[in-house]
Amino acid sequence: MLDEELSANGNAATNQATSIAPRIALIGGFTPRRCGIATFTADTHDSIRAAYPETEVDVYAMAPVANDIAFAAPVRGVIVENDTDSFIAAARQIESSHVDLVWLQHEFGLFGGYAGDKILELLDRIAAPLFVTLHTVMPDPDADQRRVIDRIIARASKLIVMSERAALLLKDVFGADPEQIEIIPHGVPDRPFGRTDQFKAEHHLTGRKVIMTFGLLSPGKGIEAVISALPEIASTHPDVLYCIVGATHPNLLAREGEAYRDSLRKLAHDLGVENNIRWIDSFLETEALLDLIEAADIYVTPYLGANQATSGTLSYAVALGKAVVSTPYAHAVELLADDHGVLIPFGDSTALAREIGGLLDAPGRLNAMQKRAYDRGRDMIWPAFAMRCHDLVTQELQPHASPFADPAQSPGIEGLLRICDSTGIIQHSIFSVPDRAHGYCVDDNARALMLMNRLGHDAEPHRSRLAGIFAGFVQNSWNDDAQEFRNFMGYARNWLEAVGSEDSCGRALWALGATAHQGITPSLRQWAQRLFDRTISSAADFGSPRATAFAMLGADYRLETRMDDAAARSILEHGAEFLMARLHSARQADWPWFETVLAYDNCRMPEALIRAGLRLDRPEFTAAGLETLRWILDIQISPAGFFRPVGSESFGREYALPRPFDQQPVEAWAAIDAAHAAFDATKDRQWLSHASRAYAWFFGSNDRGVAVADPVSGSCHDGINPRGLNLNEGAESVLAYQLAHCSIRDLMSKADTN
Repeated sequence: MLDEELSANGNAATNQATSIAPRIALIGGFTPRRCGIATFTADTHDSIRAAYPETEVDVYAMAPVANDIAFAAPVRGVIVENDTDSFIAAARQIESSHVDLVWLQHEFGLFGGYAGDKILELLDRIAAPLFVTLHTVMPDPDADQRRVIDRIIARASKLIVMSERAALLLKDVFGADPEQIEIIPHGVPDRPFGRTDQFKAEHHLTGRKVIMTFGLLSPGKGIEAVISALPEIASTHPDVLYCIVGATHPNLLAREGEAYRDSLRKLAHDLGVENNIRWIDSFLETEALLDLIEAADIYVTPYLGANQATSGTLSYAVALGKAVVSTPYAHAVELLADDHGVLIPFGDSTALAREIGGLLDAPGRLNAMQKRAYDRGRDMIWPAFAMRCHDLVTQELQPHASPFADPAQSPGIEGLLRICDSTGIIQHSIFSVPDRAHGYCVDDNARALMLMNRLGHDAEPHRSRLAGIFAGFVQNSWNDDAQEFRNFMGYARNWLEAVGSEDSCGRALWALGATAHQGITPSLRQWAQRLFDRTISSAADFGSPRATAFAMLGADYRLETRMDDAAARSILEHGAEFLMARLHSARQADWPWFETVLAYDNCRMPEALIRAGLRLDRPEFTAAGLETLRWILDIQISPAGFFRPVGSESFGREYALPRPFDQQPVEAWAAIDAAHAAFDATKDRQWLSHASRAYAWFFGSNDRGVAVADPVSGSCHDGINPRGLNLNEGAESVLAYQLAHCSIRDLMSKADTN
């Protein structure tokens, strides 16, 4: 029975929303790759799995072009920098794995392309909610950086940064929604305080006063300034040792070898402090690095740029209880505030010597600062980081579906009445408030007239009153001089054009044909018959396959009432031949479709062909309609089994399978109507499954688990975008839901009698 199909699809949203073991696709560098993002991603994975072992985390590791990295579990997939096919393959793998959330670690240089825009090839193809940890937020982005971040902001449910400064930049520079932004400090290890002497001994540093800097060596790190400060520091503390830890940055190494490191060695030699420096020219694994940092008395981050968003090693140093002397880049200013460290001007060797020397001169002050730093780090340890992440994921994945609406129960019409006035139905709403600035259109008033034909008597007296209003709008939209329908009318009842689009003309004819057959009063049916006969010739030269399909559907209705209507028969026959020719021209072996691209209202073309085949007794039309409908509906099923309408981001891409967003209610209605036509042609119950899957989309059986429609008010949101529900409630969406309900109701009744 159809009610069983509907129930099965409706329950899918509940099953999705109540899952207690989320599955996350985590994208970033990953160990054993040697970079800070790789270490951070690995630590993120490990901390979440340790604290919440029921959470599944699939890692998708970024690899350089010359990939010789042997990734192991938990890496599920490898994405090669600059390789478009690799990004697309990863997107497909993520989609097929039914993850609940995608979490990207973003750094511009990680992905390839212009400002790392290769990552967009992946992000544009995933439907799961997207979290993005932004490791760099530029205050003055170039055009490509701005383009990439703008796209990420448009797609991400949450933007995670590690500092207040980065959050402010996202809001003030990039215009991100404050509700998107979350601050989660860099995670740090949880180690005991006060083990400096123990680790000095392990690293043969006993008796030395150790200053340390760690990181991939490159200009901009400010190492020169510390070396230049060493003569003054060593003059009073000859036992001081500056440990410069880290391999040369691989990009720098590839360009100029060790020229930069050699220049630093020469500077130390010229200043006579080469014996006060230990070079540790290697990339240390995390535990080895932490052991070495524990041996330091003072940790220095002398970066030259104010916009350093985060520094993992600064966070480590604070959490391990080191006194930190730093230049005032963004992360350091926040983390070291309130005397949790010392800030000095950029590139100021004199200030470095004064502050480092002052700490070494006052052991009590040094120890107190170390303890304050350690205490601050307790809020940043990896278990606390994991808890914040888990809370954020849980909040995002909270169930938002509504109880599945029984198609036998009519939805309310309050949401419809709210956007109607004595002129017609208003096009748009801002949330639930009608937006009068955009006025009216014949597209929506034609749909609204069709809805009045199909509402039950329980909608009186509103149904009869509104039917007259919508019919009057359609009648007035006809421009007798141009012999075309107009579309857009301003709120002041002024027509904004002399001629509308072919689509709007086709929809007006569709509504007239439907009202000629289904109108709620004899006089309304007579009016529609007359205006249809008067205006049908406007469809004779349509070049749009969708407009042709709309007009064909109107002609089919007209022929239901009057089989000898020659003009309607001509529109139906020539329209079907036109669609068949388009199908022959555009189709490929794996693309049985009328165009080389996908667009909106796709299911209307197969529906029109099926209806034409049935009406005209042309089985070749019906067969082509069924073939194309089966294909378009099959590609609108997500890997999780939900209806996933072709989104607006898919439009205009030649021979490309659809992308997930933006999903709009009108597509679900079209799918139900087309499946209804296919059931009429075949009595095959597979079409009931397609129809019920599309109807369930309105109530949470969708990629976001959100209720798009409200059965109580009868209103409907404007669809689903990458960030979730589009909260506006425009006319097209409200009408699509109401008409989808009418179609599934009638199909259910019909199926129960077969």
